[in-house]
Amino acid sequence: MDFNVKRLAADAGTFLSRAVQFTEEKLGQAEKTELDAHLENLLVRAENTKQWTEKIMKQTEVLLQPNPNARLEEFVYEKLEKKAPTRMNNHDLLGQSMMDAGSDFGPGTAYGNALIKCGETQKQIGGAEREFIQSSAINFLTPFRNFLEGDFKTILKERKLLQVKRLDLDAAKTRLKKARMPDARAAAEQELRMTQSEFDRQAEITRLLLEGVSSTHAHHLRCLNDFVEAQTTYYAQCYQYMVDLQKQLGSFPSSFSNNNQSSMSGGASISVPTISVSASLPSVSAGRASSSASGGFSELRSSNGSRKARVLYDYDAASSNELSLLADEVITVSSVPGMDSDWLMGERGNQKGKVPITYLELLN
Repeated sequence: MDFNVKRLAADAGTFLSRAVQFTEEKLGQAEKTELDAHLENLLVRAENTKQWTEKIMKQTEVLLQPNPNARLEEFVYEKLEKKAPTRMNNHDLLGQSMMDAGSDFGPGTAYGNALIKCGETQKQIGGAEREFIQSSAINFLTPFRNFLEGDFKTILKERKLLQVKRLDLDAAKTRLKKARMPDARAAAEQELRMTQSEFDRQAEITRLLLEGVSSTHAHHLRCLNDFVEAQTTYYAQCYQYMVDLQKQLGSFPSSFSNNNQSSMSGGASISVPTISVSASLPSVSAGRASSSASGGFSELRSSNGSRKARVLYDYDAASSNELSLLADEVITVSSVPGMDSDWLMGERGNQKGKVPITYLELLN
């Protein structure tokens, strides 16, 4: 019991000391240990990464599901770890209405048949949209959410702990300045050495976590490529569906065998423009180019050799063991055993350091 009381008293004393130090800093009555410039820059970059990740996630969710009520329902089901019920999207609803109308007017009439064909195409587009949404949620939104709920929360925790260690350090400095008796100064100096050591250790832990944001950027770049590929596939599918529908509608008779024919005979004829598929339809297989590039990096790792690579984008090294890059320059890259799969060892003259593979294009 006495031990617990003493421990609670010590904790209360430490908390009070931190509170006093924090208050005096705010009032300008106490000195504050500043973090080094590199660590401050890493903190700013991590905070910017968090804010932009949140904004991109939010707008992507709006793009994939414009209905706010449906988004809220999906959020609730996700928190309950239950699968949301499958609902018809707008293309499905439009397609079903067209098909029902076509059946009512009669599949044997030109208008009824056209409505059924259009409805079937709308349902095909609805299916393609579901595949696009599912792919984007898995390959794009989930990694972004994992960063916010995992890595960044860890960074926040360690950053708060660093702030606590800094307050302890500055409080120890203040007590040393106020100490007058030799015994008090000796105790204050020992406390200062201990708090300085704890602060330095925590600063190093925080720095290592913050430097890991470079790997997050490289991973998110791959996710962005996956998202663009999914969009390309989706829009190419929709375009092909509509071109096929246009051809089917073009084969229908130009006049209707119903009572409205006479009322339309004096009107101007309507022609449907024909679009060249081969000239403008994007190739879905072209989006798979990233797969072949990944294969080249895999071969490089397995061969333990070196290759020339062209730099696709500028890259600022986040730590001393990385190599800064300039777009369009050519460097030599090689694989190092035990290195993360997202990185290679780059060489430019006498300079050497880690480089992210998502910024590189291997040359033959």
